[in-house]
Amino acid sequence: AGVVAVLYQGGLLVLDGVLTPGALVAFLLYAITVAAAVGALASLFGNYQEALGAARRIFEILAVPTTVPEPADPVALPAPVRGAVAFDAVTFRYESATDDTLRAISFTIAPGEVVALVGPSGAGKTTIASLLPRFWDVQDGAVRLDGIDVRTLRLRDLRGAIGVVPQEPALFSGSIRDNIAFGDPAAPDAAIVAAARAAHAAEFIDRLPEGYATRVGERGVKLSGGQRQRIALARVFLKDPAVVILDEATSSLDAESERLVEDAMETLLRGRTTLIIAHRLSTVRRADRILVLDRGHLVESGRYDDLVAQGGLFARLVAAGLRGGDPTTQTISNDS
Repeated sequence: AGVVAVLYQGGLLVLDGVLTPGALVAFLLYAITVAAAVGALASLFGNYQEALGAARRIFEILAVPTTVPEPADPVALPAPVRGAVAFDAVTFRYESATDDTLRAISFTIAPGEVVALVGPSGAGKTTIASLLPRFWDVQDGAVRLDGIDVRTLRLRDLRGAIGVVPQEPALFSGSIRDNIAFGDPAAPDAAIVAAARAAHAAEFIDRLPEGYATRVGERGVKLSGGQRQRIALARVFLKDPAVVILDEATSSLDAESERLVEDAMETLLRGRTTLIIAHRLSTVRRADRILVLDRGHLVESGRYDDLVAQGGLFARLVAAGLRGGDPTTQTISNDS
C-alpha cells in the first residue's frame, strides 16, 4: 500500500513538473526497503513464538528427574580398572512392561574374557548390555564392575571405563575429528590419528579432500555404513576402556567393509573384557564363552562346541543359522 501510494502521488508530481522521474524512482526504492522491513516484522514475531515454544519444551525435558541419579556417597573406582563384570541375581522390568525382562540372571565375566550373548528376539540381550553402563537400574540383585555395585559409582567413572560400539553408530553433523574425539574430547590430534589408524578409518579419511576436517552431515549421511562403523570403533580406541560392549557391528555391512571392521575389532578386543550381542555365527565362534538367553532366563552357558553337543536351544539356533549357506556368515534366527 505504501509503494502504491508513493507511485500514485509521485506520478502526479512528475506530471506537474514538481518532481523529477529520478527522484520518484529514489522514493520508490526507499518505500520498497521500508515495506520489506515492516513485512519482516510479522515473520519475526512468528519465529519468536516458535522459539519460545521450543525453549519451553527443552526446559521441560531438562526438568524431568533422571531415573539413574548420581549416588549420594559415591565410591571411587580403583585404577587401573581390571574389567571384571558380575551380574548377581539380576531382575529387571521396564516401567511400561507388565512382566520381568530379566529374571534372576547371574553370571561373571573375567578380565579380558570375550562373552557372547545369544538368544531369540526379546530374550533380554540388549537389556543386559544396557544395565552394565547403568542406562537403567535393576529392581533386584546387583551389577558389579571390579566387585563394586555400579549404583555406587559416579556415572562419569563408570561410563568412562566402558566403550560401546552399537549396530547403528550415532554420528554428529560436525567434522570427522570431532566425532572421533567424542570418545575423549581433550585428546590431541596425534592420538585421534592413531585411533583412526587402529580402526582402519585413516584409509578413507586420508582420501577425503578436507581429511579429518570433513563434515559428515547429520547422522553421518555423507559416509557409508562401513565408514561410520570405523569412526565408532576409532572412538573406542581413543577412549581405551577396560570393558567393551559390541552390538554386532558388522551385521549390515558389505564384504569389504566387514573385513576391515572385523580386523579392527580383533585389535580392539585384545586384552579387554568384551560383551558381544551376537547375531552371526562368526561372532559367536570368536567368543571365549557363550551365554544363551530365553525369555529373560539364562538357560545355557559354555563354549561353542560344548553347547552344540548338548542339543539345547543354542544347538537349534545354530541349526537354523546353518541352513543354505556358509556357517561362518549365517545369521542366527530369532524365530527358533
